[in-house]
Amino acid sequence: MLYHLFHYLEQTFNLPGASVFEYISFRAGTAAVLSLLIGLFFGGKIIRLLKSWHCIEKIRTLGLEGQEEKKGTPTMGGLLILSSILIPTMLLARLDNIYILLLIFTALWMGGIGFIDDYIKLKKGKEGLNPRLKIIGQVVCGLIAGLILIFHEDVVIRNLMPSEENISLWEHLDIKELITTIPFVKDNELNYMKVFSFLGEYYWIGYLGLVVFIVSAVSNGANIVDGLDGLAAGSSAIIGLTLAIFAYLSGNIIFSDYLNIIHIPDLGEIVIFCAAFVGACIGFLWYNSYPAQIFMGDTGSMLLGGLIAIVSLIVRKELLIPVFCGIFLVENLSVLLQVGYFKYSRWKTGTGKRLLLMAPWHHHFQQKGVHESKIVLRFWAIGILLAVLSLVTLKVR
Repeated sequence: MLYHLFHYLEQTFNLPGASVFEYISFRAGTAAVLSLLIGLFFGGKIIRLLKSWHCIEKIRTLGLEGQEEKKGTPTMGGLLILSSILIPTMLLARLDNIYILLLIFTALWMGGIGFIDDYIKLKKGKEGLNPRLKIIGQVVCGLIAGLILIFHEDVVIRNLMPSEENISLWEHLDIKELITTIPFVKDNELNYMKVFSFLGEYYWIGYLGLVVFIVSAVSNGANIVDGLDGLAAGSSAIIGLTLAIFAYLSGNIIFSDYLNIIHIPDLGEIVIFCAAFVGACIGFLWYNSYPAQIFMGDTGSMLLGGLIAIVSLIVRKELLIPVFCGIFLVENLSVLLQVGYFKYSRWKTGTGKRLLLMAPWHHHFQQKGVHESKIVLRFWAIGILLAVLSLVTLKVR
């Protein structure tokens, strides 16, 4: 809203200083600071409000150190994250940008699914939203996002071509194709039309299925990671910053040409959203770091995972998700391998055996006596290394 307001003031009254809102870097920095301040200022108020509403996390008895101290901690802190993301985005981003509109929808939809799940757990005394309904909600989000990315006229990639009239000038050529990038490969463009060529003219259905899978996998991964104080929020902040860099480079025609990566017009606005995302995660960490004063609940974990998935798809870096979301991937695999091996060994020998002391992976280290805060810091360090490795793929091919 402020972007459109200052753009109007500049065009109509030539207001001094109004042009600063044209710069993505200024609006992104402002969005990060504003989202951080919202989290810091309103965090304490939200905690007191959730306690007054008796929104208290029900701690499962797993025999882990420090569990008793967590009793009485309010949950549904994802509402604070959601507000910290949406308010700066609504104020500073261009609301006529299809990518911003898609991310606002994703935030509300996925946050809403998590909120319903948390509400049922707290108020109805049940296990939460039916898993099938939760999956349906994720699938619907993936279908809507995929259809927009496939068919919306503003979702294009842009190539530079020499002008036919003057070879020293360059012209823009917008292409409506489902193209992504393959990490660590020299000719790194991959056309989904070729990948799903067996579907003929309906190749886009294959891409749609891929989008649904990615949204479901990443959102569930974020949900599993949210098991230690600050782990999900800190890991998401690292991923959000990585995606912001990718969005800025791909949205800038000079950098994209220099790095020989896909140039996506109007993608720069995503940087503002990602900056608000990172600021919201860090602001939430102020209260969620060990010992946590508030938990994000499914409201927050579903929100963060869904947004990471959609931003990755928008910036055409979905094939890099196993790298920069490596923490999510390993945590997911630890659960699948634990359950799978237990069932297999029980079928084979009659006695179920475990690969880990406890799944997900972070609980395995807790069982080994490693302090919770040390586990979180080590996971953050791994997340930073994975983020750097992801950025290295821009040049190392």
